[in-house]
Amino acid sequence: MDNNLRNKFIADINVTPFVDVMLVLLVIFMVTAPFLTQGIKVNVPHTKTVHTLPQDKKNIVISVTRDKKIFIDKYEVKLQDLSGYLKKILSGKNNPMVFLKADKTIAYGFIVKVMGEIKDAGVEKLGIVAEMEKQTQAK
Repeated sequence: MDNNLRNKFIADINVTPFVDVMLVLLVIFMVTAPFLTQGIKVNVPHTKTVHTLPQDKKNIVISVTRDKKIFIDKYEVKLQDLSGYLKKILSGKNNPMVFLKADKTIAYGFIVKVMGEIKDAGVEKLGIVAEMEKQTQAK
């Protein structure tokens, strides 16, 4: 009977290495998740009602900094090149949402120019990013 046991295959699956790899991946994702914010850090205006920015990968964030630098996600572009870059990005996508995140100190006229370039690229859905206004307690 001892010879019969030696010739049989062991059909057990050892899941320990699989669990180890999954735990390492989980830790990596937990550490890197807070750094995955879209766009550039901008001091956006505050308002009473704000909806959460969707974290969909199809969305595009256009940021305008205090010194009027324009970024598509994290890549800087010139105002005159914005429409062309957006057309290239949008060519393979099906109507993604574009969010404009502009510093609150930027002149309204410049933001309108940026919005015009965005609309010229064929963007149908444009959202403006703002932060929730801090509530003050009346005493």
